[in-house]
Amino acid sequence: MISGAVKRLPMENGISGWEALSERSFPARSLEGDMTADWLVIGAGFAGLSAARRLLQLRPDDRIVMLEASEVAKGTSGRNSGFMIDVPHNLSSSEYSSGGVDATRLEMAQNRTAIAFAADAAAEYGMSRATFDPAGKINAAATPRGMQLNRKFGHSLSSAGEAHRFLDAAEMRDITGSDYYLGGLYTPGAALIQPADYIRDFAAGLARRIDLFERSPVTSLKREGANWTAHTPRGAVSAPRVIVCVNGHIEDFGHYTGRLMHIFAYASMTAPFPADDFGRQISGQQKWALLPADAMGATLRKITIGDQSRIIIRTRYTYDTALTVPAQRMGRMAQIQRRSLEARFPGLAGIGFDYNWAGRLCLSLNHVPAFGEVEEGLYSACCENGLGTVKSTLAGKMAAELATGTVSSQLDEYMDHAEPSRLPPKPLAWLGINSMIRLQELRAGREG
Repeated sequence: MISGAVKRLPMENGISGWEALSERSFPARSLEGDMTADWLVIGAGFAGLSAARRLLQLRPDDRIVMLEASEVAKGTSGRNSGFMIDVPHNLSSSEYSSGGVDATRLEMAQNRTAIAFAADAAAEYGMSRATFDPAGKINAAATPRGMQLNRKFGHSLSSAGEAHRFLDAAEMRDITGSDYYLGGLYTPGAALIQPADYIRDFAAGLARRIDLFERSPVTSLKREGANWTAHTPRGAVSAPRVIVCVNGHIEDFGHYTGRLMHIFAYASMTAPFPADDFGRQISGQQKWALLPADAMGATLRKITIGDQSRIIIRTRYTYDTALTVPAQRMGRMAQIQRRSLEARFPGLAGIGFDYNWAGRLCLSLNHVPAFGEVEEGLYSACCENGLGTVKSTLAGKMAAELATGTVSSQLDEYMDHAEPSRLPPKPLAWLGINSMIRLQELRAGREG
């Protein structure tokens, strides 16, 4: 049972370019004083916002309070690459899909449930096409091995009856303006988001109907009679039912200890460059979105706002138990990303990075979520396994249905999984996981 202080509070590493470009449309307010509610949702990321929205659909007359430790979109939810992916996307292996046809179909059905839920929210809350764009994505291959991985992935999709299209080097050059890629695999079902804008627009829409408090970290959470009471620095919320949507931080709340891997991913965003003939010549079309054919390679997106374009690149992972990343490592990762970007786009050699940042994602060894009723009236919707935009959206929706007693075959299927497996002791886990990450990055080669 949780009693006493929450062990650690979230930390931010660098300024996310997505958040820096985003503007919020509503003022932030913090919790001042004590209050009661029917529901408390902790965390205002993809899972928390989705849980609150689903609660509103199921229990429209109930009072819902949401507590966010930082400000919406400043944390992990505003630090990802902005892909909501429907097809398999397993980051624990270099291959995205390693299961059978039935498992592939089930995963895609669940991912599409989440994307449809997000699309409905985007429509309801008036998100722009730049914020939520169902444009699909490309798995880009820069090596013969990458081409082989794409062919294998395409075969998996064909077996499941899924639409996809292979792109040759000339088509990739037309899209990206780069000779770096040998080919690509396009799948149409992904949505591309500006993650900070998406989270802020979602929160703004909810804030009209729920009590959302930012800069209100939960410092303790304990059971008091029939209610759970969450304390913040300047107030407290009591509610009979709590949904915890804090991803890997669920360990700091006293659950799933020693079962979750906390992985830092690193990203950079270029300074703006002209979107006219110069921009098209060196970087192709006004917008595109590339995942690496090898999951440990480099993810890139090009965005254009008005007459200015930028490229976002994400490469490299590290396993850490700390919440902060040393400045020296951040600088080293930025140098690696600089070389990776210029190898693809030599014409950008004179364009610096405006932003460098890191974000934490959470994995389990057996690739399952930390989900369910962990104590009476206390529900966890955590551990997204590397695809937080979709997996956390689904977890939040499912947690609301579980907590309200909503019966569905979808919930039954979602809950049909084991507990996250235990990790080895910390020193062995640190050495083993980081060694495996580095080995896979070396194997990815030019895909990185």
